[in-house]
Amino acid sequence: MIPIDGNFILAVAPRFSGSKAQAQTRIVGAISDTFSSTLDNYDINTRLRIAHFMGQVTHECAGFRTTEEFASGAAYEGREDLGNTEKGDGKRYKGRGLIQLTGRANYRKIGGILDLALEDNPEIAAEPVTSLKIACEYWKMREINVAADRDDLIRATKLVNGGLNGLEDRRKYLQKAKTALANIEGIRVAISEGGNTVVLRRGSFGDAVTELQELLVAKGFDISIDNDFGPATELAVMMFQKSKGLIVDGIVGNNTWTSLRA
Repeated sequence: MIPIDGNFILAVAPRFSGSKAQAQTRIVGAISDTFSSTLDNYDINTRLRIAHFMGQVTHECAGFRTTEEFASGAAYEGREDLGNTEKGDGKRYKGRGLIQLTGRANYRKIGGILDLALEDNPEIAAEPVTSLKIACEYWKMREINVAADRDDLIRATKLVNGGLNGLEDRRKYLQKAKTALANIEGIRVAISEGGNTVVLRRGSFGDAVTELQELLVAKGFDISIDNDFGPATELAVMMFQKSKGLIVDGIVGNNTWTSLRA
């Protein structure tokens, strides 16, 4: 299983500021720990399958900053083809999920598959972990892995979107995902005696970042220990790398970890 998590997602997704960044951090943080295993459960577990999933999903959920469509859903009112037969169904069963689930009938169907009361409580579909599973179920039902295995962006986009809306955006995220996956394979490092050695860079967050910041503070750098690899941490890393004759790139790989722990 390829080790993909929140850091991988953020390597592909666009970066935001303010409330948009907060929304993205909340969603990515919620799915980070289970992202790899969830995709693996749906056989989205090869480089091409993961890359195409990320290319499509990153576009569909506006860069992982929403699990619910921005429109009210009123446009779906009375859509019998979606199972919206009762007053208010349009807004009640608006699009939710990393790939949007829309309409009472679809909420009922996916709810049955996931053993969740989505028809009675449609808001559950917007919870980050559930929204990821919804996207994976859609991917499975539409057999999009077949298109991914052929590296067929056009076919994958049509299966997700019904047309080619946002094609260049999807192409951009697909390429970023391929690059990020290549980096994972290229710079994956072993477990060292000092603990888990993981590659960190600006945008990373979590316990490994806390350890990094604690080590930097111990080396005399005046930075906050806040779990977030921001610009101050990146600058401290680069200054440390320069002082030790390492490659000054702000990326904490095996050599930088070794020097920090010495």
